[in-house]
Amino acid sequence: MAKSLQALLVISLGSQALAASHIHAHGFWANRLNHRKLLAHHPHIPSSSPAASHGTPVDHTTVLASSSTPTSRFVTSIISAPLAFETNSFDSSVSSETQVPGSVDITDTSAVTIPTTKSSSPLTPNGIKAGIAGGDAYPYFKDHIGWWYDWSPNPSKAGKPIAVPMLWGAGTADSTDAARLAAFKKISAAPPYVLGYEEPDCPPGSGSAGMSVAAGVSNWQNLIVPLGKKGALLGSPSMCKQADEDWLKQFKSKISTQWDFTAIHINKNSLEGVKKDIDYYWNTYKKPIWVTEFACVNDKNGFVPCTNQAEINAFINMIVPYLEAHEHVYAYAYSNGLGLGNVWPLMKGGVLSASGKTYLAAVSKFH
Repeated sequence: MAKSLQALLVISLGSQALAASHIHAHGFWANRLNHRKLLAHHPHIPSSSPAASHGTPVDHTTVLASSSTPTSRFVTSIISAPLAFETNSFDSSVSSETQVPGSVDITDTSAVTIPTTKSSSPLTPNGIKAGIAGGDAYPYFKDHIGWWYDWSPNPSKAGKPIAVPMLWGAGTADSTDAARLAAFKKISAAPPYVLGYEEPDCPPGSGSAGMSVAAGVSNWQNLIVPLGKKGALLGSPSMCKQADEDWLKQFKSKISTQWDFTAIHINKNSLEGVKKDIDYYWNTYKKPIWVTEFACVNDKNGFVPCTNQAEINAFINMIVPYLEAHEHVYAYAYSNGLGLGNVWPLMKGGVLSASGKTYLAAVSKFH
């Protein structure tokens, strides 16, 4: 009887931990976009640059070969487990200068009692939710992630994680966008998953594709849907404006073939903000969710990346177990792009950064 009561208590705590909290407004998207431009926010490194190709130019003629095709386009199951939160002080090795500012509303979830499990859903790559956006840190993470992507149509690295291609834009933003479009058109064999456009709802030039809804619908139907008919699971375009978007609503009403999962971006620095974005996309579209980019950002009055290491560590240790346990989230990826300050990136000086080590430790608890 005691064990039964204990199990019920854990389940209750887990349910409370996942319950949506009161949501506050986080300012206008325009302020965030303007700050992104001031920061030259460009998380989607041109694939012809050394940073994107890790020293080797990307061959846009390479076609991603599919190693496997999902057996079903429908959700079969998702394994979620309750979380037991334990509030701890930060690591004593963190100096007083790097303590988390009092304004940050996050909880240290280093003591998580969730078991290491895999999802049986075909919407979770290799049964592992964790992933990375960008390939620089791939060698460090390849044994602990189920998937990765680099905003190109032909990501390719050795290892088990599934490389997910993307149709970044309409080919009109810049020469890199045009090259990516040309390479995407050469994909013939259906990969397991395909991602839609990168932030088409914001103007091009700051890491966003900047597409009209009409252009998005045309390329979706002509280039992405055919791969879906061959067996690929399709991810929606991902929005720049997060929960303030309206582009995707219009897009959804005009396409004849819907996406299989909703790709979203989360730029927040609190659990409350993370919940707000996920709740919006689930309540609006009722589709399984992939968080294809997440980063620690204060977006209440602009777009201000977190630069305090302790704050970043706490955010990572909060969001990873939350996404792992969330019943509507099937995959997530740490954004390793530019424009996010000099503390957030996974790599520093060619090796794993302090933030990278924190993320690796966080996902290693599950995978």
